[in-house]
Amino acid sequence: MGRQRKRVVTGEASPPPRKDEKPSAFHRKEKKKKVDIGKVFINISIGLCIFSLVWFFYALYMRSNLAKRVVTPHPSPPVLDANSSSAKVSPERFWGSYRPQVYFGMKTRSPHSIVTGMMWMRQFAEMDVNLRHTCEQGDRLHGYGWLMHDGLTFGVQEIRDGDLTLTTEFVKRMGGDHGGDWTWRITAKQHSSAPQAPVISLMFYAAADTQGSLEAHVEERNRLASITGFSEELGNFKITFRKPVTGELSSAKYASYNYLQTVSPGLEKLTEIVKYSLNRRFVYSPPSGEKRHYIAVDTYRPPHNQQKPADPRKESAFVVHQVTVQTPFQIEVLFESGSFHTRPNQLVASVMTQELERRKAEFEAKFEKIFGLQSRGFSQTHIRFGKAALSNMLGGMGHFYGQSVVQSAYNEYPLLYPPGALFTAVPSRSFFPRGFLWDEGFHQLLLSKWDPQVTRESIGHWLDLINMEGWIPREQILGDEALSKVPAEFVVQRNENANPPTLFLALQELIEQLSSNPEKWDSQPTLPFLRRLYPRLKTWFEWYNTTQTGPLPHSYRWRGRDRDTNLFLNPKTLTSGLDDYPRASHPSADERHVDLHCWMALSSGIMASVARLLGEPHRDYERTHQVLSDNNLLNELHWSEQLRAYSDFGNHTQAVSLQQEKVYVPPGQPRHQFPVARLVRSVRRAPKLQYVNALGYVSLFPFLLHVLTPDSPKLEHILRDMRDPDKLWTPYGLRSLSKSDPLYMKRNTEHDPPYWRGPIWINLNYLAVRALHHYSNVEGPHREKAAALYEELRTNIVNNVYRQYAETGYIWEQYSDNTGRGQGSHPFTGWSSLTLLIMAEQY
Repeated sequence: MGRQRKRVVTGEASPPPRKDEKPSAFHRKEKKKKVDIGKVFINISIGLCIFSLVWFFYALYMRSNLAKRVVTPHPSPPVLDANSSSAKVSPERFWGSYRPQVYFGMKTRSPHSIVTGMMWMRQFAEMDVNLRHTCEQGDRLHGYGWLMHDGLTFGVQEIRDGDLTLTTEFVKRMGGDHGGDWTWRITAKQHSSAPQAPVISLMFYAAADTQGSLEAHVEERNRLASITGFSEELGNFKITFRKPVTGELSSAKYASYNYLQTVSPGLEKLTEIVKYSLNRRFVYSPPSGEKRHYIAVDTYRPPHNQQKPADPRKESAFVVHQVTVQTPFQIEVLFESGSFHTRPNQLVASVMTQELERRKAEFEAKFEKIFGLQSRGFSQTHIRFGKAALSNMLGGMGHFYGQSVVQSAYNEYPLLYPPGALFTAVPSRSFFPRGFLWDEGFHQLLLSKWDPQVTRESIGHWLDLINMEGWIPREQILGDEALSKVPAEFVVQRNENANPPTLFLALQELIEQLSSNPEKWDSQPTLPFLRRLYPRLKTWFEWYNTTQTGPLPHSYRWRGRDRDTNLFLNPKTLTSGLDDYPRASHPSADERHVDLHCWMALSSGIMASVARLLGEPHRDYERTHQVLSDNNLLNELHWSEQLRAYSDFGNHTQAVSLQQEKVYVPPGQPRHQFPVARLVRSVRRAPKLQYVNALGYVSLFPFLLHVLTPDSPKLEHILRDMRDPDKLWTPYGLRSLSKSDPLYMKRNTEHDPPYWRGPIWINLNYLAVRALHHYSNVEGPHREKAAALYEELRTNIVNNVYRQYAETGYIWEQYSDNTGRGQGSHPFTGWSSLTLLIMAEQY
């Protein structure tokens, strides 16, 4: 072993290595390093690929899961048992007038009920076929609606068609295992002095909805005497058609009879099937009078020009009994349950009359006990109006079954929601014969006074339609009949869209009833009901509190605004319930909506009340309620010093208008080959983040929902603006938008007339009267002013709604702020029926 030699470094370059020499250790290390780095890069690339694939499949899996959430039911037990509407559990509510979309008909509260109904038409009229069946504004009836209806056992309705008045009455009798019996009585009278009494055809029918059987029994060659049938819910039953008479005990009148026995693919096809089965080959030949050909059901022949694909649905039995007779006359139709073995007598003629009179007396006594209109000095005509308002709400209860069509951001195409039932009141039998989430809370404010069980069942049905996210589709289009009334663009429900949670108003009423009289028999079921409801109610509240939040802490924003800023003067916010009410001109995530803030303040307070009642944790709800009710926070988020009113906030400009679109047509080209010029929005000044200076219903919400403290100085401004005729005050109620607002009564598109831009709406006027009553009964500097306004506003609303009903025969959707005339859809015996609560001073 020798010593290591010291390396000498000189300035000369190292000689190049010879070819036969091995690379030095240094170069070998450099090469190895390059190889190692390459391997690392390869390994990283492989790892990234694997990670990307894993992430891709995880994202697919998560997207698939998220896509399913919109149609996944809430995991908690349903509020209502599956058989809660059955004949065994609820026999007294099993049969009812639960088909509000037809002038007269009944069905059961079961998914696929046997349905019964009535059509009519006038013979020898100028029009060949003037068939009436489903409630249509185009029929131009002089009035129709329930005069008395207790929601359980009987109903009396009057229909005025020209100079003809049809009175439809029904009475139910309990017995057996399938909901008992019922009888209809139809009385037809002429109320003019025409030389010849009209000849009317009434058509009574029964139709199965995918299950059950019907068999026609014909007597005297072509008179359908009865129908027997069977279904799972009804067992065996019989429907008997009695002959027409001039009075209850008088002899039968001359009549011609026809019948139709066929099948139908869906209940929405019944009118069409009858129309296409009509034939004028039949001869009406009364003993005294000329023979004339009349129109009657014959053989169903679908139209030849129908190029539609065959209907894939299961066809079900459909049987029609037609009786053609000259007015005046009376006819009874009797349904008898096969399981009613102890029936004392048939519910017809004088027996029915006695039963009907007994039920009417009970109704009148209960009506006065609850609403006290007579003791308040109202006239008999006002009291009849009040009874009609309540009866039409009860007679407008429908039972629907089907599937909504829904979509989320994670679904490329709409999906079918799980099948569900809904027991709900409808806003309008002619125009909106289906369930609307924000309407129903107002409906139940009235119905809870009359029958708290109806309110519990309706709320239970609505909350049983909630999905795992906590979302309830805001418009319920369940079943073929409901779907047939809805324009295609409104069918799909999107899960980011809310509606005002007005069901909390009805829950507040149930809680107050329970607290004020816990021993009362009709309040006692409320506590166990709330216990069943609570898991779903919590999820529903949390859904609002997370999906509808605004850009700042404790602020809120409605999702679902129209985003086509080119065509709308002010893009609509259908989800708020106030449709075209002016919001920020350019929708953005920066918006803060004062009405939603107030709904959340109300809802959190009621959640705290429910939680306390049930012994559940309630501190978080109380804290949320305290924060949202803090008037300083409310002022910071929503008080506009410029308008001196509560306002929305967003990206806004008032310098907008609708202008005729310019369409360039090259010289020499025919004009009709180019698009028709539309009205499009012109923005003359760019929007900026600011308060939306629109004074109207939205500005009143802190007052309407009692968020303002009684000593708030802002209350003075609100009361002053309410009473100002140049702003909100009219002799008929509060207008929806200030008369001095730039968008007052302005069309939103060339096709959309103003809706919430001036007309008077009774639901918000009810909240205004209720709030004035509240502030006039608590200590504060504005107490006397609130009391004076209360008396004045209450009188104006009641007088106008009653006057319009007396003049037109209808309660209306809205009322003109200039003349007080009813307008919009009619009859609108949804929230406009709250006029009765204003009359009764029950808030």
